[in-house]
Amino acid sequence: MKMDSNKIYKSEAATSHLPGMLHEAAKPKMRGENVNVFYGEKQALFDVNLDIGANEVTALIGPSGCGKSTFLRCLNRMNDTIDICRVTGKITLDDDDIYDPKIDVVELRARVGMVFQKPNPFPKSIFENVAYGPRIHGLSRNKTDLEEIVVTSLRRAGLFQEVKDRMHQPGTGLSGGQQQRLCIARAIAVSPEVILMDEPCSALDPIATATVEELIDELRENYTIVIVTHSMQQAARVSQKTAFFHLGNLVEHGDTDEIFQNPREERTKNYITGRIG
Repeated sequence: MKMDSNKIYKSEAATSHLPGMLHEAAKPKMRGENVNVFYGEKQALFDVNLDIGANEVTALIGPSGCGKSTFLRCLNRMNDTIDICRVTGKITLDDDDIYDPKIDVVELRARVGMVFQKPNPFPKSIFENVAYGPRIHGLSRNKTDLEEIVVTSLRRAGLFQEVKDRMHQPGTGLSGGQQQRLCIARAIAVSPEVILMDEPCSALDPIATATVEELIDELRENYTIVIVTHSMQQAARVSQKTAFFHLGNLVEHGDTDEIFQNPREERTKNYITGRIG
């Protein structure tokens, strides 16, 4: 007997909210379970449990030194570069444990790209900044392929129209906002699944910030995004989910509107209203 695929789809949709039913759409792209981070003897994160949904923007907020950037760097093992840093617990990307010894860290960082606080273009041309990743990862078969990747990445970063006539000029010659979008294009060029952003607008003026925020909203159609921000207004504007960190603890996590309008925890309420921070 042949099943009607539409009925199957409707049936799945109708039952996806039931307790105990695992629905594919609800499966997190990344998951942190009991994540602890130590810098030598000092513990920076305490038993963090956080799910990061696919094709959503998750904002990490909290006072300086609360652990949000530390957690962000755990998601693509950037903390591996710090000798005294030790991470325990489990972090998965599509159910793969990213701290498994068999994981290729270079490949992981291609899947989980990063955009830093301060724009950091390479001292190369605009074209070479974007072409660098695809070239070293062998993502293009020939020059035509590479050019297509570069142009597509610059388009997705909303930069192509501004730089198309100066592709062979230094990336460092662009304005701050353009440099940050170039760095986003560079991250996109290796076809990541997740993009981490560590305060990507803190060095930018309000106009450039607005441009990057619009870009983040567009990018989430194709990528999962995690952003650390000091600006609660920015978190409210760009994210669907928000996680509040305080003194190394994940205090609260949920829908952004709920976190800002109806927080469950007193510490969250105090931070949002400016009593702590």
